[in-house]
Amino acid sequence: MAATGSEKQGAKAYYVSTPIYYVNDAPHLGHAYTTVAGDVLTRWHRQRGEKVWYLTGTDEHGQKIMRTAEANGVTPQAWADKLVTEAWKPLWEHLDIANDDFIRTTQKRHTDRVQEFVQDLYDKGEIYKGGYEGPYCVGCEEYKLPGELLDGEGDHAGQKLCPIHKKPVEILSEENYFFKLSEYSEKLLAHYEANPGFIQPESARNEVVNFVRQGLQDLSISRSTFDWGVPVPWDDKHVIYVWVDALLNYATAVGYNENPEKFGSTFPADVHLVGKDILRFHAIIWPAMLMAQGLPLPGKIAANGWLMVGGEKMSKSNLTGIKPQDLTSHFGVDAYRWYFLRAIAFGQDGSFSWEDFSARYTSELANDYGNLASRVAAMVGKYFGGELPAATADGEAEQAVHDGLAKAVAEADRRIGEELDFQGGILAVFDFVKQVNGYITEQEPWKVAKDDSPEGRARLATILYTAAESLRAVAVLLNPVMPETSQKLWDSLGAEAGLGALAGQNVQQAGTWGLLPAGSTVTKGAVLFPRLEEKPTA
Repeated sequence: MAATGSEKQGAKAYYVSTPIYYVNDAPHLGHAYTTVAGDVLTRWHRQRGEKVWYLTGTDEHGQKIMRTAEANGVTPQAWADKLVTEAWKPLWEHLDIANDDFIRTTQKRHTDRVQEFVQDLYDKGEIYKGGYEGPYCVGCEEYKLPGELLDGEGDHAGQKLCPIHKKPVEILSEENYFFKLSEYSEKLLAHYEANPGFIQPESARNEVVNFVRQGLQDLSISRSTFDWGVPVPWDDKHVIYVWVDALLNYATAVGYNENPEKFGSTFPADVHLVGKDILRFHAIIWPAMLMAQGLPLPGKIAANGWLMVGGEKMSKSNLTGIKPQDLTSHFGVDAYRWYFLRAIAFGQDGSFSWEDFSARYTSELANDYGNLASRVAAMVGKYFGGELPAATADGEAEQAVHDGLAKAVAEADRRIGEELDFQGGILAVFDFVKQVNGYITEQEPWKVAKDDSPEGRARLATILYTAAESLRAVAVLLNPVMPETSQKLWDSLGAEAGLGALAGQNVQQAGTWGLLPAGSTVTKGAVLFPRLEEKPTA
């Protein structure tokens, strides 16, 4: 589903992609982490009034999926159809992901364009036929360098293991077609140097630069030992290597060789969000393929870290996979969207624990944010019959709140919108929430309410307007992160009647003071963050 909002017509879309995810199993927290991050980023840019395109999807070819389907007694296509229909798309809908497109690599709009792209490289002399033998990880769908492998222990003693999946590699020997990747080492290094922000974070950039400096080998871009993939157009005994097929989704989904107008107004991506385990494919192979085809390179490859449980990367292969629904059923969808971006610095590894989630939910969401909204609505109801009064007695305390909001808006916009520092942007907003809580504590409106003089009533009105207007801004700033909660708060403030729908609000204008009209009907709606029940037992 696509979010709506004002757009700058004619401008290139702000184009963000997630990886396309393997459909060998159902999605876990790691997949959702990247997808929610992309959703928050694109919602933020939509609320800047920008034209936005957000792409996600599934990677459905390759040996790993073929073997999974065989193990389940179905065809690879039937397996992919089942997982997409019953697991992937429903989860993104459940998590309120506002993607504009969902690409599947088995769709004809993709497979036809992949064949055209590869045929064009072949015609240009960028692809040749050769033989190769080496250690291959089916889980990664990648040949490994001997120096990368781990020595097996226990049941795997005497075998070499993939460093990511901790499973034995297979020695494959086959005749393949190769892309002249080795010829792009210097061009890639020159691009990295000229564009220091191309790969983020810096640790990821350093890893890629060091790898390329060692010299690149030509890339095997076909497989002849299995047939689940896009056929090589000039040799149907081969299928195109799944990673070449997969990377091209970022072009085929936006009209490559099919819709020049859409392609020209969207491609290349401004941000490719990827897990760090697939960084090299995106930061080396993908740009080299684009260079070979004379196409522009993406603006940024942003690698997020791994989610860890018990010190292990979260994945199905090591049994630490957790379903997002296990958490949303307890904490709620909005709290789920907030927690991982708040608790973990994007680009770094982070550990998840139920206890940490519970503590942050109670302290920051329920006590700081939810309680502030509840208190303000209750006091406007008690002292002014639910009608928001006008502020006529501003002083230094109110100016400090105005300044605090302006600072929060600028910092959140810079951190989330430009730097992909979701944690820093969220913290900037919640620092302002804490400031408003402190303002109410210091101003003591419950005591001011005892003064029935005109001056006392004006002072009380100013305090409550200042608090309500602050919440109006917070609802806008947190809308990309927690859209359902922000809408509830917006409705309780009566903002839509006098200010318009939340969807039309601009994050950069959130700091413009005084937009919430006096006279708005403020109601104490449902508690934004209900008290948590006991942790469910397995």
